[in-house]
Amino acid sequence: MTKPCIICVAITGSVPQKADNPAVPITIEEQVESTHAAFDAGASIAHCHVRLEDGTPTSDPERFQRLGEGIRKHCPGMIIQFSTGGRSGAGQARGGMLPLRPDMASLSVGSNNFPTRVYENPPDLVDWLASEMQTHEVVPEIEAFDLSHILHSMRLHEEGRLYGKLYVQFVMGVKNAMPADKDVFEFYVQLMQARAPEAEWCAAGIGANQIRVNEWAIAAGGHTRTGLEDNVRLSKDALAPSNAALVTRAVEICQKYERPVASAAQARDILGLRAAL
Repeated sequence: MTKPCIICVAITGSVPQKADNPAVPITIEEQVESTHAAFDAGASIAHCHVRLEDGTPTSDPERFQRLGEGIRKHCPGMIIQFSTGGRSGAGQARGGMLPLRPDMASLSVGSNNFPTRVYENPPDLVDWLASEMQTHEVVPEIEAFDLSHILHSMRLHEEGRLYGKLYVQFVMGVKNAMPADKDVFEFYVQLMQARAPEAEWCAAGIGANQIRVNEWAIAAGGHTRTGLEDNVRLSKDALAPSNAALVTRAVEICQKYERPVASAAQARDILGLRAAL
């Protein structure tokens, strides 16, 4: 395959702490440094959360602004994708950073059960977040935890309610949500090809599923996500020393399947994004 593979690095997330892996970047300075190394290793998208100094997740726009500025300075052209996820805030606070106009932002279009909580994405909030992304010209990355999320994102896009090109990420391996099942994965790929052939898709595996889903996505011609947000281990017996190490592993899988790794400029072209600021 000659289509370049976009590698997204999810650098921090809302859950992993340094107690889980000392390499998890918490402060803005740590996040910028970790993203820079991942960018050099081959990542073209940085999926970003921010934390308070004690590691507590937050949706604080000021912290997102500082993180975005640091990434733009040290990783020229890299695609900045802010998270509007529900662990970092409630209601419209989840989209308080969208006026900063990142290149992309995550968007969950439906609710589902996590192991210890309901991940709530009520229709009025989804509509508001999508509208804010339209207003500020932010391309959503649909985080699909279920089949219904994929189909709903297609409807929203057909209705003109999502800004830019449709980009759907299969999040596989969260307990009680979409399993990391090869048959399910192949069905989703076929569904995207049949019903949204102009769209792009990627896949992320949680925990030990990360390397498995990376390989499925790369082999099938899609894009993929890696990083310490989703998985803090390099193997069963070893912690990942950095986000860059997980990106390097994804690059090696691309080499195995003779997939070129997308540069930031190529990723922007594939996803139909504006030029880097």
